[in-house]
Amino acid sequence: MVYKTKYFCLLAALLLFLGGCAHSRTDEQETAVSSQLTDQEAPAAVYTYSTADGKGKKIEKTKSQKKTKSKKKKSYKAPGFAGSAFHAELAQGDGNVLLDLSATKDGYVAIAAWSPARLKFQVTKGESTYTYDIASDGTPSVFPLQGGDGVYMFRVMENVVDSQYAQLYIAEAEVAISDEFQPFLRPSAYVNYTKDSQCVKKAAKLAKKAGNAVEVVSGVYDYICKTVDYDFPKAANVQSGYLPNPDETMETGMGICFDYASLAAAMLRSQGIPTRVIFGYVSPDNLYHAWNMFYTKETGWVTVGFKAQKDQWTRMDLTFAANGAESSFIGDGSNYQDAYMY
Repeated sequence: MVYKTKYFCLLAALLLFLGGCAHSRTDEQETAVSSQLTDQEAPAAVYTYSTADGKGKKIEKTKSQKKTKSKKKKSYKAPGFAGSAFHAELAQGDGNVLLDLSATKDGYVAIAAWSPARLKFQVTKGESTYTYDIASDGTPSVFPLQGGDGVYMFRVMENVVDSQYAQLYIAEAEVAISDEFQPFLRPSAYVNYTKDSQCVKKAAKLAKKAGNAVEVVSGVYDYICKTVDYDFPKAANVQSGYLPNPDETMETGMGICFDYASLAAAMLRSQGIPTRVIFGYVSPDNLYHAWNMFYTKETGWVTVGFKAQKDQWTRMDLTFAANGAESSFIGDGSNYQDAYMY
């Protein structure tokens, strides 16, 4: 897809009016009742019971003092790491293109191609077409199959003159994904990370402190909100085909909306939480923008910028939240128009 610099500039202009990071979070508190324990019997206790003749009698019994244990807080357990890879030995194609369809059940396709000219990769399902820039030196790329099950058409297009492209390779495949979340649980060109990425290690540390998936989202949300600032010069000079590096965003503490969304997706996906990167438009200024949606089964938890509902995809805009946009601007999502998801 082609990114429009002017929209990033409009976003930058808007964010100039935003203040510091504003968010709130209420931690669950637990009260543990403790007692001193000894090996001695507790003082004798007096019990009363009634006999058949109705006369009350008293007996003395001793009762060992018992430990009062606080309930252990249930912790979130992330599933095994879900990765993605290009398998050259399983790919089909010709001397110029290798198309790897071996992992379509896991929700992604991989491609490698060679050409002296610029290349684009088109993924079409029904009336929906996604067009990606890919390397022309054989460097593999991974892209999600966000359209779900069905017949896909894959095309590699080669630049011939100016902005005109000719078809270099075409293939068709019937895709059956193991579940609807797979495309949004794995690394791709738009959400690029590995098991050893720093952002993944940080997400794992945050997840250890969480009681459930929603608290993992909260931890990641708060972390990015506090540590990443909007990069105005980058927004003014971003080039078409730009792809984020989540580790770099975390290390520099700077980024544009695409960087925010990619970092959040990398951290959450690595912990088994399905997360989308969405591109679209935000009113009232029709800004071309990037944000996230995540999926959770937990209910009733609210924080600034998003609200988790049961069994629903929930919108989360870290760019605006981290830079002080009021939650009323983010609103209930009705001012967001989704265009592409990755």
